[in-house]
Amino acid sequence: MAVLQVRVDDELKNQAAAIYNELGIDLSTAVRMFFKKSVLVGGIPFDTKINESTLKAILAIDRMRTISEENGNSEMTLDEINEEIKKAREDIKKNNK
Repeated sequence: MAVLQVRVDDELKNQAAAIYNELGIDLSTAVRMFFKKSVLVGGIPFDTKINESTLKAILAIDRMRTISEENGNSEMTLDEINEEIKKAREDIKKNNK
């Protein structure tokens, strides 16, 4: 029999252990169940797709990151970004009057 070591955040481990405990199984049994189901279905036994809105958000963030790097402002703090947004909104209000 093989031994498997997995590094996982303590909080995640405790949350998962609590769920499995309620189901009457321990972490080792849950992992074995995951492996057996993976073999049975020939892959990960749950949906791993990114929905369209999540994909659009990821692509938008990536585009913003690229533009920010191209313009040399990728190291701005959140406060600096919020100030720029505030200024842009004020400019839009002035132009709409």
